[in-house]
Amino acid sequence: MEPTTSPRVLSGRYELMRLVARGGMAEVYRAHDRLLDRPVALKVLFPELSVDHAFVERFRREAQSAANLSHPDIVPVFDWGEDGGTYYIVMEFVEGRPLSAILKSAGPLHPDRAAEVGAEVAAALAYAHRHGVVHRDVKPGNVLITDEGQVKVTDFGIARAMNTEESLTQTGAVMGTASYFSPEQAEGMGVDARSDIYSLGVVLYEMATGRPPFVGDTPVAVASKHVRDHPLPLREIDPAIPVDFEAITLKCLAKSPDNRYATGEDLRVDLLRFREGRSVAATAAMSTATQSAVSPTQLIDASSHTQSLPIVTGQQPGAQPGGGGEPEEHTRTGLYVALLVVLLAALGVVVAFLGNSLGWWHFSSSPASFSMPGLTGEPVSQAEATLHADGLTFTVDKVTSSKSAGTILRTSPAPGTGVRKGDHVTLYVSNGRHHQSPPPVVSGQVTVPDEVGKPLSVAEAGLKALGLVPKSVGVDSTAPLNQVLHQSPAGGASANTGSTVTLTYSNGSPPPANTVGVPYVAGESVSAASNALGQAGLCVSGQTTQSSGVYSTGYVINTSPPGGTQVDKGTCVELIVSSGPSEVPVQNVVGDTLSAAESALRAQGFVVAIVYHQTLNPSEWGIVISQSPTGGTPAAPSSTVTITVGENPTSTSTTSTTSPTSTTSTTSPGPG
Repeated sequence: MEPTTSPRVLSGRYELMRLVARGGMAEVYRAHDRLLDRPVALKVLFPELSVDHAFVERFRREAQSAANLSHPDIVPVFDWGEDGGTYYIVMEFVEGRPLSAILKSAGPLHPDRAAEVGAEVAAALAYAHRHGVVHRDVKPGNVLITDEGQVKVTDFGIARAMNTEESLTQTGAVMGTASYFSPEQAEGMGVDARSDIYSLGVVLYEMATGRPPFVGDTPVAVASKHVRDHPLPLREIDPAIPVDFEAITLKCLAKSPDNRYATGEDLRVDLLRFREGRSVAATAAMSTATQSAVSPTQLIDASSHTQSLPIVTGQQPGAQPGGGGEPEEHTRTGLYVALLVVLLAALGVVVAFLGNSLGWWHFSSSPASFSMPGLTGEPVSQAEATLHADGLTFTVDKVTSSKSAGTILRTSPAPGTGVRKGDHVTLYVSNGRHHQSPPPVVSGQVTVPDEVGKPLSVAEAGLKALGLVPKSVGVDSTAPLNQVLHQSPAGGASANTGSTVTLTYSNGSPPPANTVGVPYVAGESVSAASNALGQAGLCVSGQTTQSSGVYSTGYVINTSPPGGTQVDKGTCVELIVSSGPSEVPVQNVVGDTLSAAESALRAQGFVVAIVYHQTLNPSEWGIVISQSPTGGTPAAPSSTVTITVGENPTSTSTTSTTSPTSTTSTTSPGPG
């Protein structure tokens, strides 16, 4: 009889089922969450990395950052843990295949499908960038396609734990990562959101052509090409690729971050324009023939609008001065030809300019491209007139700023970007709110303001002014972009300063068909929340408890996925239920002055009761001589801590009680 092997279980909860992938840092298993009875993906760090405490700490911090991201196109991180020296993170298990496997088996995608996938990846990146997370490892292996065709991006921020030098010198799986490095990553420089846009440009290139733009024998060789070489235009590999798709891709692959799309949202919008058959903001790239005529130092990014002409001299390379005869005739012939080419090019520019000015090309099927005007610093009324004159449509997005109200702060597309008549422009306009002095931040408990319906930036500023911490979650919605749809806790609730208020806002994308938004059930009882989910066509997978100083024991704090998330009908949702306020160790204030002790305890959220004890020792007057509960004892916020303060016997004795926001006292006569 064969001996049976018990399955490996981490932290008594996650049962490893089978290995599904192996990467540069970890192995990924399909696992079973015994507590919630659901499949999960478990990423287990390699043992050689687990002994590096600095690496583990970076990995932990990045996993926590990724866990704060909640977006339909991002694989959520559920948990992080350690078991016997084995470190792991727990993520949603996605039924589907990585984009890398699809490209390997099926070859290039149709440009329309490539743009569709790219737009969803760009939406995920834009959301993460707004929340301060840069992916750093965008590649087909980190883009998952579900069985229903939905795109989900994984491993957000986790690549930061591994520095560039390690990525370049390791072999095997990491070699693939070098194929998607941005030039600044390859040079070991600091990266921002635009580095992710470059890497997504590499993915777009590979989806359309079947290969990345740069390949080499070693990761270092590939990284060097990202820094020095220009990619072959896509249409020279496959002439069937549309010009606009090529333009979008090569704009992403600009060497300078300033010449790429400024944000993931700008890239997403341009890809959607291409999908809808509209004009895109990116401009066509130089051909290879043009590039070959330009010296390496004169090469420019594909997104630029000008290029240098090669210098023409009267002497051909290798000709000897004063040689005479036939070589001289060849030299003159070459000179005449070169001059003729320059003159014809100049004539072409003049004709094109006149034709554009006089309207000769009005019959062209595609409107002429021109540079986006610089509007920063102008009043919005003047900018609107300029855009109308240029035939551009626009919307205004108000932004909190110290600039005068109505002043243009920036535009999307940025100044100098190629645009065409009919294109859409977003004006980011100051609302001047920082000219008003914000209310002072108070300690203790505050009333949460109602921010629903307000622009996200205004809502965040209002919460911060009261000492609350906003956490913003974007969801697909037909509501205006960045409008707050829901908040938790709701307006009017009491919360301690430093508490988190979750703002759910519209990311401006319409929800996919055949999906339903998870109802907002925070503050509801478990039965009421379950009923609301059932009426929406969803089921309850179970519940977990979490401490809360806002919601009473047994009431719902949140759901997983969170309220507002678009999910398929029939999806099971987990309820996160309050177990009451978490206890914190009471600070030891014995020996402190009354004012210092009171401030310290109120900052912890406790109600402070003061009892005065008459003493003949002057060193104890005004000093805390005892407290109950004693220092270090766990207690729930809002509970009472009694401190006894020494007092001069000749003074009046008082007993007072102070809450985080108020003080009440009772006075009794002193000794006769």
